[in-house]
Amino acid sequence: MTQLEGSTTPIAAPLRLDNPDAYPWQARCDAVVVGFGAAGACAALEAAAGGRKVMVAERFEGGGASIKSGGVVYAGGGTPYQAEAGYRDTPQAMADYLRQEVGDVVSETTLQAFCARSPEMLSWLEGLGVKFSAAMPPRKTSYPSQPYYLYYSGNEAVPSYARFAAPAPRGHRTKGRGMSGRALYSVLQRAVQGRPNVTVLRHAAARRLITDGMGAVIGVELWQVPPGRLQRRHARLARWAEKIHNMAPALADALRARLLRLELRAARPYAVRADAVVLASGGFIFNREMVAHHASKYQSNWRLGATGCDGSGIRLGLSAGGEVRHLERVSAWRFINPPFDWARGCVVDARGVRIGNEELYGATFGHAICEHHDGRAWLIVNHSLARGALRECLSGRLWAFQALPAALLMLAGARRAPSVDALADRLGMPRAALQATLASYNAAARGERPDPAGKSAAMCAALDEGPWLAIDISAHSRVLPCSSITLGGLSVNEESGQVLCAAGTPVPGLYAVGRTAVGLASNHYVSGLSLADCIWSGRNAGRHIAASRRPQLLPEPHDEPAI
Repeated sequence: MTQLEGSTTPIAAPLRLDNPDAYPWQARCDAVVVGFGAAGACAALEAAAGGRKVMVAERFEGGGASIKSGGVVYAGGGTPYQAEAGYRDTPQAMADYLRQEVGDVVSETTLQAFCARSPEMLSWLEGLGVKFSAAMPPRKTSYPSQPYYLYYSGNEAVPSYARFAAPAPRGHRTKGRGMSGRALYSVLQRAVQGRPNVTVLRHAAARRLITDGMGAVIGVELWQVPPGRLQRRHARLARWAEKIHNMAPALADALRARLLRLELRAARPYAVRADAVVLASGGFIFNREMVAHHASKYQSNWRLGATGCDGSGIRLGLSAGGEVRHLERVSAWRFINPPFDWARGCVVDARGVRIGNEELYGATFGHAICEHHDGRAWLIVNHSLARGALRECLSGRLWAFQALPAALLMLAGARRAPSVDALADRLGMPRAALQATLASYNAAARGERPDPAGKSAAMCAALDEGPWLAIDISAHSRVLPCSSITLGGLSVNEESGQVLCAAGTPVPGLYAVGRTAVGLASNHYVSGLSLADCIWSGRNAGRHIAASRRPQLLPEPHDEPAI
């Protein structure tokens, strides 16, 4: 078994059994779900609702990246909350917009089905106990503060996108205190644990699949840290690694390495036979080797997610013959609104060339910075805009993660200059390039010409009068992190979630969902689309497992799983 560097789960080649009946299985069920985040929870719920006996195997305590998210579910096509807020939306308008974000990573049939069933998805979540609201913030924001829950969570209202589809707010943030990911996940977790035909096995990492002589997946080998003192220590290390990641990532990584050493030393194998194995363990942003190999432009970006996002599910799928797609696709989040006046400034690269429309959604803008401008970006504002932005940061209306980095950068991290030429000199840019960029921008702001990047007139502010400030918003910034998640994964049948091999045929018995698989969010990220895709793909896989013909069950082993 090969151990990868750092804290990544070691994955071995599948254990092939020519006579599965003679193998000493520890447990038997209809489906094993590897990973207890939103995608895994939804897969387990739907399979269990169809009468299947399900085991959920989780390396830690559950939640993954879902519990750390903003709890936003992208939904539209005419939800009750859109209607209550006074917006008319249709599935076709939703699809016309999303096609611009989704590209060709999923078929038109899948996109249309997702949009048509979007209101039902919210209704299903509400049936479990998730709550939403029609309260909208007064203006565009990256994440709404209390008490707002419905908002434009992508590029819907940006003119270049709105010409293809009537804009409507489709970001449905879960109601709850603080960041809403915990509120959403808590409901899913309770629902799973309330199912009598679902067993949750915690502190158990999947290290290899088990196949029959024909290559069909018939089970999984889990390695569980024994209950008691070692499991409590394992849980404590995992919790601290997540808590301190934002403040001390190097120390968090050291704790993750200790986690893995504990697992390798103390965990014991636990073989589970199942008719289906669902891989739902997230993406691979915490696997430095995979990021370096597939998406090297994003190695210096801030890793957003959870310790379990180490590509283990993707590597398990590959070990069984699964195909991967779009592993180079990474979402980089460079939000500059709020503060609102930042988005009225002008963003240039290291050569003084404007990067694009500053009112674009943060992941769209971050993608442009990382893919086309070497990760370097400077936000140019004048003293008037900076003063307005600082007032908003100090108003108490923003989240701390929005206000504090912006205020710190303006007060202590900005380059100031009394003239544009002096500013260019301070930044090491060609004077002529920065002068030309700002002259073009200012002409549009004064209404003398359309903005060359397509920015709305209301979002343009003339930068004629100084002094000027340049704020470093490059991808490598640690004061204002450019957070990233991976988007690609295993190739799957879009209706069922079955993992596909290179020939396009399913790997028997194997499924992948959420960020372990290619899905709706695998081209460009829009706030709420990844969680919606987790719910969508997880439910699809669970329903397919429930509807599949159930082979005759083997006698149950005597050993019960340690929960």
